[in-house]
Amino acid sequence: MTVCSTRVAIVGGGLAGVYAAYLLEQRGITDYVLLEARPALGGRIQSLSPKGRDFALAAPRMDRFDLGPTWYWPAFQPELDQLVRALGLERFEQHESGDMVLERSPNEKPIRTFGYGSSPPSMRLRGGMATLVEALHGSLNAGRTAVGQKVQAVRLAGRHVDVVSRDAAGALSTLRAEQVLLAVPPRLAHESIAFSPPLPAPIARTWQHTATWMAPHAKYVAVYDTPFWREAGLSGEARSARGPLGEIHDASMPGGSAALFGFFAVPAVVRRGVAQEALIGHCRAQFARLFGPQAAAPRAEFIKDWALDELTATASDQEAVDGHASPPPATIADGDWRARLVGVGSEWSPQFPGYVAGAIEAARLGVQAILAEQPAAL
Repeated sequence: MTVCSTRVAIVGGGLAGVYAAYLLEQRGITDYVLLEARPALGGRIQSLSPKGRDFALAAPRMDRFDLGPTWYWPAFQPELDQLVRALGLERFEQHESGDMVLERSPNEKPIRTFGYGSSPPSMRLRGGMATLVEALHGSLNAGRTAVGQKVQAVRLAGRHVDVVSRDAAGALSTLRAEQVLLAVPPRLAHESIAFSPPLPAPIARTWQHTATWMAPHAKYVAVYDTPFWREAGLSGEARSARGPLGEIHDASMPGGSAALFGFFAVPAVVRRGVAQEALIGHCRAQFARLFGPQAAAPRAEFIKDWALDELTATASDQEAVDGHASPPPATIADGDWRARLVGVGSEWSPQFPGYVAGAIEAARLGVQAILAEQPAAL
């Protein structure tokens, strides 16, 4: 088993983990290692191109569509907006101009009604939300990040914490750290990582009952040459009580392709029993009902079912309703784990648990927490 040492171990390479690494480097701390189980960074932030390529630094930046978080609200989330601006990323307002379409019951035809815009407006990033992760990662020391490393155990070892991970080939590695930033959802950490000694029972229960954002849900994206629905005076927004998609939005990318996306209203336990080809067929038929026959012939389409993603969802998530519930405590006040383990994933955010802005807030607070506990004092 390979063993190496570092001051700070970051478990999870989604936005929170990458931003935590960025903040450490901004404060002159380069003695850290970030471990990510997936083959690429991003976590629940995934932006795909029309050709279907997954998150990658080489993917076309203008023509990608989000399968996870899609927008944010600068007026409500200024810390995130300041970061977007500081990194030089291009943002644009989510398209909401025009009428929306409603399917009020399975037995009624769709109706067209006045649309409504978000106030204050929501914003998206040109090239998808993954550009935020890419920009942060691009500023880091690449040698401090290890992908394809699934953490299986976190163990106290005297004055250190041993983080044990397994790679795709099954080889085990141990990272010996002074402190650990946990940048994965609390429920996933509780069910997939063995903590030794065990976490305090109240902390473990709270983690187990904290909903993981997006875990029960799935998205369908359909890509077109032009936003033909806009020409008909439609915003691309729809709500449906018939389904299979319950909420639909315009996902077009300025300078790139036109697109629509929808959230499935069909529960995860039901989706599991339906072949993806059949789900896609139902989605096409629904888009045709709502937006006309052109919508039945996208030039590219994809489904991301987060409930089937073992690095996001657990068995507890399958029948859950997604929510932005009250966050659990990010630090452990007493006992063996005090000052050793800090939660920095989005679900730990006090203001925006589950949101993109929550990952930024939780990472900042987590880094502040470990810096307040200097290793020499532990």
